[in-house]
Amino acid sequence: MTRPRTALAMSSRAAAAVFAPRSLAALAEVCDLAPPPALDDLTTARAKEVLADVEVLVTGWGCPPLDADALAAAPRLKAVVHAAGSVRAHVTDACWERGLAVSSAAAANALPVAEYTLAMILLHGKHVLERARDYRRDRERADWLLTPREVGNYRRTVGILSASLIGRRVIELLRPFDFEVLLHDPYVTAAQAAELGAEPVSLPALFARGDLVSVHTPLLPATRGLVGRELLASMRRGATLINTSRGAVVDQDALTDVVRTGRIRAVLDVTDPEVLPPGHPLWDCPGALITPHLAGSQGSEWQRLADTAVGEVARWAAGAGLAHPVRRERLAYLA
Repeated sequence: MTRPRTALAMSSRAAAAVFAPRSLAALAEVCDLAPPPALDDLTTARAKEVLADVEVLVTGWGCPPLDADALAAAPRLKAVVHAAGSVRAHVTDACWERGLAVSSAAAANALPVAEYTLAMILLHGKHVLERARDYRRDRERADWLLTPREVGNYRRTVGILSASLIGRRVIELLRPFDFEVLLHDPYVTAAQAAELGAEPVSLPALFARGDLVSVHTPLLPATRGLVGRELLASMRRGATLINTSRGAVVDQDALTDVVRTGRIRAVLDVTDPEVLPPGHPLWDCPGALITPHLAGSQGSEWQRLADTAVGEVARWAAGAGLAHPVRRERLAYLA
């Protein structure tokens, strides 16, 4: 096995978070790793010295764009292994024109997002947040035999918007439960949807039938504002919208209007803009739960990203290719 010259290219904060000492040691076992710090500026004298003989870049959050100038300084570069999800911010056309192999840990990052989504589906089915709030206010009235029949997770309908990596994992996690699962994805056939365990439906049907709709479509020109006022207005009273994708997939103003009326609830791990301004009405809306983009890999979950990156570099060094390649022709469908 060869030991390709490898360097980290990301912000120093991302490098410290994702690559703990044991991960750096594991990476150094499979490659000739350039000493820290990680490259967060590819125009410096040190960066050009490192790039001159680097064959693999392990990138992460805060990696500068790998444009033509950066690649000119890295004549031996052959592969980019991204220890995070989307490569759109740093893998440029120049990379594809050079013929670089590109890998992403998007599959690893999808797992905690799907777990967060499952947790929110179950919690909101039981109306946990509202009932906990009411219990704090009036403990004497917490009579479980008075629970309305719209509360609970038995035979509820969950709509999944997009069979992305995350959407597919959510469908998989839902299998042990008594849910009817709907799927809208124009690139998935009826047979493929059935194999996943979901009923394929149109976009209007997804929102009209779902007791809960979870958004997993990437933000692309065609999906910006996809979840608009008409779809939101068609949701059942008491239904919940979960968005762990990108805030701009949903019309934020339309969502705010319908959630403020109390017709539907919303779980938003992403917003448009992110972060919402201090005076935005959703902050104080009892029907909205807003979390700080925490569904993706954080804390102990960073180890999974590092492990994936180390595994990819090991495969590359052994001549086995990449397990999680990113193809240029698929970029139009990826986050």
